[in-house]
Amino acid sequence: MQRRHPVPRLWLMTDERMGEALWRAVRRLPQGGGIVFRHHATPLAERRRLFARLLRLARARGLVLVRAGTVPLYGEMGVHKAEGRHVPALVTWPVHDGLEARRARRAGAHVAFVSPVFATRSHPGSKVLGVSRAQALARVLPMKRIALGGMDAQRFRRLQDFDGWAAIDAWLR
Repeated sequence: MQRRHPVPRLWLMTDERMGEALWRAVRRLPQGGGIVFRHHATPLAERRRLFARLLRLARARGLVLVRAGTVPLYGEMGVHKAEGRHVPALVTWPVHDGLEARRARRAGAHVAFVSPVFATRSHPGSKVLGVSRAQALARVLPMKRIALGGMDAQRFRRLQDFDGWAAIDAWLR
């Protein structure tokens, strides 16, 4: 059985839109933070190179690196939305509604990313949960609950029932 990493309180969600700003965002993430690597559209060979570079940096800085997607990237410390028989040491899960909350519980997830709490630039026009509905979802989750969607440190202070927050843009500012 793999050793499970401590669950970070602060998370960076990555994607292709970040470009070279990814490295600035990673430097801003405090030691012990987490990264969910979500470069789904990047060609596989390039995605593996980028992930390997990020993994070296994460290990040097004491960060937890989780990969999203079904393709193993070797060295990941966990998997976002891991399904199947082989479950890694740390499993994170997206939770946008009650159905996904049940799926997260059934999957044995250690971390639930409840989103979108607020409007977010990465999903313009998407329906947001808002504070009340996000907190109601968080209360039924038995794992660590991370608020996602338009989050930053100031907005996180308005929430209860959450163990931390995740963002893209907050780490780029």
